[in-house]
Amino acid sequence: MAKDKRQQTDFDPKSLLTGHGAGQSRVRLAPAQVIYGEADPGDAVFYVESGWVKISAVTPNGKEAVVGIRRPGEFFGSRCLIGRRAGTAVALTACSLIRLTTAGLIRMLREEPDFALMFAIHLVRQSISDQNNLVDHLTNPAEKRLARALLRLADGVDGSDDPRPISVPLHQAVLANLIGTTRPRVSFFMNKFKRRGFIEYDREGHLIVRAGLRRFLLGS
Repeated sequence: MAKDKRQQTDFDPKSLLTGHGAGQSRVRLAPAQVIYGEADPGDAVFYVESGWVKISAVTPNGKEAVVGIRRPGEFFGSRCLIGRRAGTAVALTACSLIRLTTAGLIRMLREEPDFALMFAIHLVRQSISDQNNLVDHLTNPAEKRLARALLRLADGVDGSDDPRPISVPLHQAVLANLIGTTRPRVSFFMNKFKRRGFIEYDREGHLIVRAGLRRFLLGS
């Protein structure tokens, strides 16, 4: 029984999200291209085939807050099931996305039980991640928030002891907005992490996160 459950939760959405099915299309974007804006009608969900996408919101005083970053294999825009967009989605890199209309998503959820289970689990995991990020933001200092964000982006917080390189330029302004601090503070902590051998990075923003950063986070 456990085996069947594992097979269902490991369902690969790419078997159905080909860009050619009902309500589907493939969208290719250049870096910095806007996918949708805050308060736009929620008419589709997106699946990331390749590239990275930034989800952000603007506060009443005009400051941008990065809500999340979506990578290959992840969905975004699921708010289309209940109404208008709550944030702005922008391509951080060149991207290939599968756009699935709301009607197409509802049809797939009704007709494809393996997809429905996978999508429900994905939303729960995303909700847990968002809750953890909020707790982290409210309870931890900026240095620890930055360390956790880098490890999360490199798949190293709850995964292996050897986080992967971050394959997208993440400039310090984006990281500052992601963790709710200033760019000079991010620069200070990044230089500190680099001196201690926790990360490597260049002027273009490419990062390699070392396992030492995870040990630092767990021991701090």
